[in-house]
Amino acid sequence: MASTESPSTGPLRWQCEDLITTVVLDRPQRRNALDSATVQALMQLALAPPPGTAVFLLAAEGPHFCAGLDLAEHVALKRGPEEFFQLCRLWHTAFDALQQGGVPVVASLHGAVLGGGLELAAVAHVRIADETAFFALPEGERGIFTGGGAIVRVARIVGTDRMTEMMLTGRVVDAQQALRMGLVHEVVEEGVALARARVLAQKIARNARATNRAIVTALPRIAGMSHSDGLYMEALVAAHVQATGEVHERLTQFLQRKAGH
Repeated sequence: MASTESPSTGPLRWQCEDLITTVVLDRPQRRNALDSATVQALMQLALAPPPGTAVFLLAAEGPHFCAGLDLAEHVALKRGPEEFFQLCRLWHTAFDALQQGGVPVVASLHGAVLGGGLELAAVAHVRIADETAFFALPEGERGIFTGGGAIVRVARIVGTDRMTEMMLTGRVVDAQQALRMGLVHEVVEEGVALARARVLAQKIARNARATNRAIVTALPRIAGMSHSDGLYMEALVAAHVQATGEVHERLTQFLQRKAGH
């Protein structure tokens, strides 16, 4: 399959090759802090993935994944309550589009994963960190409050009690602690997180598209349902996936291999 890439420079760059669209935060001089242009660009990619995209691979240029909200832009624009509310809603829309858009997201994390950077990382369905990664929610120290979805996404990963403590104290969590807390799924040696994340992205890309879409869209919704509603929704999703031609073809091939044909 031919490779396609972002047509111009900007706060992020992307390249689609072999079913994987690698999206790279590209503001290393600002520790990849998220300004409005970056969030807009992420939303546009999520809403209209490059043709052929089966998996998004999220990475970052420079020594840090993302230091959070671009505070310089925030202070310079002197946002009032209404403007900041609208900014939060932009982040919510963009991050929801990534997490719930039906395309699995694999993240490669290194260096600072702070505040809004952790909110972005929490969007990913698979999170790989190297040993340099460290995580924190420093909003209390900055005099602000989470606005990019941490109060929902991160709290559901680590629990409200742990998140409260992290926000109040500004505790910095290293990669191994993050692994134990569930903030990441795997920790690897320094400098190899992207390579490992790519291996997993390639594995995911080989799955049936309908199954991948069901996993990343149905599971989080079912988690918020009652026991009975969740089981009913599971049956509906399973019936839909099972009826797709690709899945039927894969099952037939599996049975033929098992029978030794």
